[in-house]
Parts: sequence; structure tokens; C-alpha cells
Amino acid sequence: MRSLHKPTYSKPTYSQRLFVWLLGYSLIILVGMVSFQYSREKAFKTRELDGKLQIVNAYIAGELESGVSPRDIDIRRLNTFGDLRVSIIDRKGRVVYDTSLDTPPEGNHLEREEIREALLTGSGYDVRRHSETTGETYFYSAHLTPEGMVVRTAVPYSAPLGKLLEADYGFLWVMGLIMAVMCIAGYAATRRLGQNVERLSRFAKAAERGEGIADESSFPHDELGSISSDIVRLYVKLRGAVEERDRQHREAMHQQREKERIKKQLTNNINHELKTPVASVQACLETIAQHPEMAKREEFVRRALAAVARLNSLLGDVALLTRLEDAPGAVAMEPVDLSEVVADICADKETEASAKGMTIADRLPAGIMVEGNEGLIASVFYNLLANAIAYSGGTRVEIRKLRGAPGLVGIEVADDGVGVAEEHLPHLFERFYRIDKGRSRALGGTGLGLAIVKNAMAVHGGKVTVARRPDGGLAFTLVFTITNATVQTNP
Repeated sequence: MRSLHKPTYSKPTYSQRLFVWLLGYSLIILVGMVSFQYSREKAFKTRELDGKLQIVNAYIAGELESGVSPRDIDIRRLNTFGDLRVSIIDRKGRVVYDTSLDTPPEGNHLEREEIREALLTGSGYDVRRHSETTGETYFYSAHLTPEGMVVRTAVPYSAPLGKLLEADYGFLWVMGLIMAVMCIAGYAATRRLGQNVERLSRFAKAAERGEGIADESSFPHDELGSISSDIVRLYVKLRGAVEERDRQHREAMHQQREKERIKKQLTNNINHELKTPVASVQACLETIAQHPEMAKREEFVRRALAAVARLNSLLGDVALLTRLEDAPGAVAMEPVDLSEVVADICADKETEASAKGMTIADRLPAGIMVEGNEGLIASVFYNLLANAIAYSGGTRVEIRKLRGAPGLVGIEVADDGVGVAEEHLPHLFERFYRIDKGRSRALGGTGLGLAIVKNAMAVHGGKVTVARRPDGGLAFTLVFTITNATVQTNP
């Protein structure tokens, strides 16, 4: 049964089409050159033969002019052709003498090619014409005498004569060899060029599909290869730039969504945190308003003031966090003596620590200079010390300088308290995160202190980490980057 599917033919490659085009172009040139050379060489040999016969014609014309009878003219020493036919034609085109015939043929010979040319120019020839009188084919050569007679010699067009008039086939062999060499060289050149073009075409299709280009150095070291390599490199750079742009866009969108989520969460948390102090203030004031003569009036006033203080602290922390997140670049930076700031905070917190039965040990060497914001650096250490005093349950807080990499300043704030469980460590820097919510609120904490520490360190190009100490308590490690800053330590 005959298949109904049409046969499929693979389209020739660019290199194959280019080679066929070059081959056709070369063949046209070769055929033209061979044809021109063949006709030129054959015409040269024809004129050469005619020139030899014209010598015989001129000799016969001279003898006739001297009064010698045509039958008595001896041309044997001039006849190198063997069977030579001599004819004499008068002005009217009649043959008056012919060596091949006993009786001259009748008829007018003025229309013969060689006769007509001889009458016009003095000489003429006809390469190959069949003679009706003898039945043979001749090469004719005619000469016009001063008396107006035409002397015509003819050589039979035999195989030797035809071979004599043929062009030299050695030229054809040489041209054929040149053609073969051109074809081989052309095939190599077109194949190489075609492969480059096909490779560039594949690259263009891959680029159109948005695919990655791994083969960047496969092009040859020539002009086309250089152009192709430049195009590939430009595409790779452009693709890399587009991918980087898309990555930055995705990252920016993620950051935007994260910021919106955090703001929403912060709003919800603030709303939740404000309820307790506001409710406390409202209850105290309503009690005082309803019982103006009550005995515990001053106690309710103190509770209301404490709640207002907590509100004020919460609003201050929220404002600081908002400023750090929305406009970190607007924070003014200047050289800050870190050692002096820490010493002032430790002196500030000494009384509060003593009331809790704790001591603060400031082990920082003098003269640690960083580029930063003094207020934010103070808030970092203030919140860490306040957090340790309020929640650690320990007896000692120590601040010391760590050995760090060049260009970095490491500071550790550690306590010897009870610490926290391992699962709480990743969440300590989150807003409003509390391990013991009731106890934290009772101690007046806002839940934003460690979040402020984290954001303030980020503004300074540093970071903060926390870890449990082997012998109990927590150790906060602060790392300040000192780009555009100078660190001086006195032993």
C-alpha cells in the first residue's frame, strides 16, 4: 500500500547553498574563458592556414600576370598541403580554370563567401564548405589579382586538417585543474564561512527564545568570528544586566512587601500594647473622678503617671524605629568616641543595677573611635544594659572588646543570668517579642528595645548577634564596620 505521507526533504545548509552558488559562478567564468580562448585560438589557426594559402595565391597571381598559363604554373615547392585544388574565377563569377576538373564547372561563384570577400577586400576565406562539383568539403582561400581575376586555392577538410584547426586541449586541461583546485578551496572556505553563519543563526534563535548562551568562544579568529563573538558577549552582558535588574526588582518587591507586613504587624502590636496603659490611665482617672475624697487618690495618680510614662516610652521607641527604617540615610554620622559613650551609659545605669543587686563592669579600653551617630550608639548600649538589668536575673554585666578582623570593632555585652531557651534566640530581635509577656509588661518594657538595637546596628553598617553562655546568661556581640572610621585602642 502506498504511503500517504509526503516525503520530507532536508533544506540545504547555508554552507552548501553558498558552495553551489560559488561553483556555479566559477563554472560561468570558466566556460566563458574557455569559449573565448577556444574561438580565439581557432581563429588564429584559421588565419595562419589562410596566410599560407594566400602565399600560394599570390604566387599564382604573379605567374598569371607574367603571362604563364595556369596549367604551366608549378606550385609543388609551395604546396605543403598535398592535395591542393586551384581555381581561377573571372569577374563575372565563372570558373575558367580548376585543377580538380577537366571541364570547369558552370554557374556563378560570386555568392561564394571567399569570392565575395576577395572582391571587397582583396582576400577572403571560407573555413568549411561542401563543394557541389567535387562532392568534397574544402577550406577555401581567395586572392584578387590586379586584372580583377580571383585566384582561389582549396584544401580538402580532412581529419588532419580538422585536427590542425582545433584548439589546443592542453589549455582545457589546465583550466579544468584550476577549476578543481578552486572547487576544493571554495568548498573549504564556504564550509568554514557557512558554519560560522549557521552558528550565529543558532545563537540568534536561542537569543530570541531567551535561552542562555554557553558557547561564547567557538567562533574563529577572523573578522566574522570577531563580530560574532562581540555580539555574543554583548548579549551575555545584556542578559546578565536584565537578570540582575529582575533580581533587584524581585528583591525590592520582596522588601516592599516585607516592609508593609512589618508595618502592619507593628500597627497591630502598637494597638495591642497601647490598650493596657490607656485602660490603666482611664481606670485610674475614672476612679479619682468618681471618688474625689478617696484615701488612695495619690496611689491612683502614681499608677496613671506610670502608665503615661510607659506610653511615652512606647511612642518614643516606635518613632525611633520608624526613623531608622524609613530614612536610614538621613541619620547624621560623625566621629564618635565609643568608649566614652559606653562609660556614660554605664554610669547612668549604675544606680538601677545596684537596686537589682547587679554590677556593671566596663572593660573597654579608652579611645575607640568610630564613625557613627552618638545618639543611636547610646541607645544600643542603653537598651542592652536595660534588658540585662530587667530580665537576666544575674549579678553582673560585663562590656569588653573582642579580637576582630581588620577594619572591624567587636564589642561584647554579657551577663551571668539565667539566659533563655535556645528556641527563643532567633526571635529576640523581633518587635514586641516577649518570653514572659506578663512579667515584661509589669517591668514596664515596650518589647522594642532589641529591635532598636538591631536596626541601629544596621544603620551603622554593622550587626548584632546573641548566644547563650556556657556558664549561664546571654552574650550580645556587636560588630561595627569601620569604613571611613578610625579605631584607636590604648592598652
